[in-house]
Amino acid sequence: MKISVVIPLLNESPNLRPLYDEISQAFESLPHDYEIIFIDDGSTDDSLDVLKTLNSEDSHVVVVEFRRNFGQTAGLVAGFDYATGDIVITMDADRQNDPADIPLLLNKIEEGYDLVCGWRFNRQDTFVSRKLPSIIANKLISETTDVKLHDYGCTLKAMRAEVAKNITLYGELHRFIPAIASWMGVKIAEVKVNHRPRTMGTSKYGISRTFRVLLDLITVKFLLDYAGRPIHFFGLPGLAFGTIGFLIALVMTIQKFFGVSMGDRPLLLLAIFLMMAGLQLIVFGLLAELQIRTYHESQKKPIYVVKQIHASE
Repeated sequence: MKISVVIPLLNESPNLRPLYDEISQAFESLPHDYEIIFIDDGSTDDSLDVLKTLNSEDSHVVVVEFRRNFGQTAGLVAGFDYATGDIVITMDADRQNDPADIPLLLNKIEEGYDLVCGWRFNRQDTFVSRKLPSIIANKLISETTDVKLHDYGCTLKAMRAEVAKNITLYGELHRFIPAIASWMGVKIAEVKVNHRPRTMGTSKYGISRTFRVLLDLITVKFLLDYAGRPIHFFGLPGLAFGTIGFLIALVMTIQKFFGVSMGDRPLLLLAIFLMMAGLQLIVFGLLAELQIRTYHESQKKPIYVVKQIHASE
């Protein structure tokens, strides 16, 4: 097997050579060929110079240089695109992920799993700003997506190439890789991995990302459950609002025949609002259905994923 290690980075100059040394050491005891793909996400320090030096010293090192900063998700996608290995391993460049755990991930893959996620069981981060938001986010994501994991935020993962090559990521959806990959019917495992405190460089993340995670979670939930049938996402609440509004209007119309005034009652405005909102949601659903049809038919995007074809010769 050939292993591709994908590492997106931004201004991690002091960590790069030590990280490279640790990865190289991890593969010394493994029988596999490997490549280390560093994606420089618009670094403004001398990270790129260090990477070029590593590339000149070792043919296992591949450097992908972005023109500007595009974000971690884009870095991972570029790594997946340029990876040539049978197995793709992702990890951070800050050295908090331990390359010594690579054999552990590969062993789990060889047990028959398609995607193996690291679990930072003894996470070396501050509790209030990093660990507590992560605990809440992991529980929320697990319950919402039905993919139960302890640690969605751990970048250390191993996946088969067919998973990496066929997963679609954009925005900041990299933390939802297991949930998005679950649509393909992949077999997912989680293993405890070592997590080390950051010793050099500065973190690129803050408490503000918690709110972005919530918005991304809505996107992922929609993609997983309703991307192929958006009329159900918009139409069901549309029908509910429209029906409630119609019933209110019907009751008020009957009351009108018994002399009850309608014009000065806020309930009439509520009925009209609910019926209009219901109609709009149904129209949104129909427009979304047309967009989905155009997406699949014009680009010939499949609505299924084949694992293997069994046929007699």
